[in-house]
Amino acid sequence: MDMQEINERVAQIAASGDDEEQHGMEDSLYEDVLKAIAEGAPNASELAAAALKTKDMDFSRWYA
Repeated sequence: MDMQEINERVAQIAASGDDEEQHGMEDSLYEDVLKAIAEGAPNASELAAAALKTKDMDFSRWYA
């Protein structure tokens, strides 16, 4: 996982108009970033910071 992939996924989350879908995509992104960090990503703090940009997005976080 690299910064480009994270930025693309953050953009996809922002572009989705469905809160539930956005929440699921956000959770999936976080899981993938954590896996990359656990596998020894050398830029772990940068990856985490990029993924956390979704927290600034205004959508309801819930599941049906």
